[in-house]
Amino acid sequence: MFITFEGVEGSGKTTQIQNTLNFFRKAGYEPVVTREPGDTKIGRKIRSILLAPENNEMSSLCELFLYEADRAQHIFEVVGPSIRAGKIVLCDRFIDATIVYQGIARGIDKNFIEKIHEIVVQDIKPDLTILFDLDFKIGLKRTFKALKNGERVLAETRFEQEKMEFHQKIRNGYLELAAKEKQRFFIVDASLNCDQVFEQILYGIRERIGILK
Repeated sequence: MFITFEGVEGSGKTTQIQNTLNFFRKAGYEPVVTREPGDTKIGRKIRSILLAPENNEMSSLCELFLYEADRAQHIFEVVGPSIRAGKIVLCDRFIDATIVYQGIARGIDKNFIEKIHEIVVQDIKPDLTILFDLDFKIGLKRTFKALKNGERVLAETRFEQEKMEFHQKIRNGYLELAAKEKQRFFIVDASLNCDQVFEQILYGIRERIGILK
């Protein structure tokens, strides 16, 4: 079972993935929790390049290929073996993030991205994608508050420093994908409090993939 978590910056994915992990554990499962980019030794080096604010002159194609390189290693080391072993995989961002960030927001041809995914991802696709929908301005406000509190690091803020138009495209892009794949996506209102958001997530898991009933 492969469940991915997507959303704008500051939408609360990290917190809710941990809550979901704890809930699965109490139910007798032991999921694999992972993320993109940066959940392999090689991937961590790629992540440091992708998210560093000083790399603001990176071309869109360079950005795309770095993400796909991270994903290729991630699938090889973590996602593929875990799925084949029959484990539940909870992943913070996956292919939808690339389609939205590098495709819709950066303007790279979607068909080109999908051709790369045919090679890199092959037949691996999420069974369920939880989309954290939130006004991007609220998300950025949360992010900068977390930076001030030391909960996040300045070394990974390249995307947070993008223009407002970019972040609006991200939110719209995710909603566009969700509208096209209603059976896979489950949208939660990430503006609600933590407990209310988590209740929505559990409902989505029970409703869409029939576990934790």
